[in-house]
Amino acid sequence: MKIYDVSMTIEETMMVYKNKPEKKPMISFASTFETGTVYESLLTMNLHTGTHMDFPKHIIKGGMTSRALDLERLITKVIVLDMTDLDKAITAKDLEDHDINKDDFVLFKTKNSFSEVFDFDFVYVRQDAAQRLAEIGVKGIGVDALGIERDQEGYPTHKICFESDIIIIEGLRLKSVPEGTYQMFALPLKIKETEALPLSVILTDHA
Repeated sequence: MKIYDVSMTIEETMMVYKNKPEKKPMISFASTFETGTVYESLLTMNLHTGTHMDFPKHIIKGGMTSRALDLERLITKVIVLDMTDLDKAITAKDLEDHDINKDDFVLFKTKNSFSEVFDFDFVYVRQDAAQRLAEIGVKGIGVDALGIERDQEGYPTHKICFESDIIIIEGLRLKSVPEGTYQMFALPLKIKETEALPLSVILTDHA
């Protein structure tokens, strides 16, 4: 069985959204052997840093939070679609050549997975593609960018997904994963009432 860890590594020098310093994780020491009898580290991190899932409250005032977490929807079969030929966005037309069906959980592999520095022109899921995926009835979308959309006023891709109960996972690393079907184990930290949760995401070729 082949195992792929498709999560971002949390480190202080990691890529973050728009290179914003406030999104960089900080790892400090709560205790060292010089200051105490045990060694303990302290992590300070934005919940949208690295691989994570969004909940409606991220975009919609009064939207659902991590209280809506359903692990059964995160341990599931997924299909990885190779979109590495695209330069700007995934559109509804780009979906036509792929066999996407109701209840599929789709992970989009793009040029984003091949860069470890933030690209302000990252490939994103355009509004029309999100609408088409909602019409098909997919249950989840995973992207290899730190955002599922960019430069769309009003965040329509997010809103279409949330209104259609489509899970959004951002920050995947799919460089080494061939197109195909996999079993996904996306395990979040158990944090109460937040608009996002950090994820550790594993794919196996036993789908």
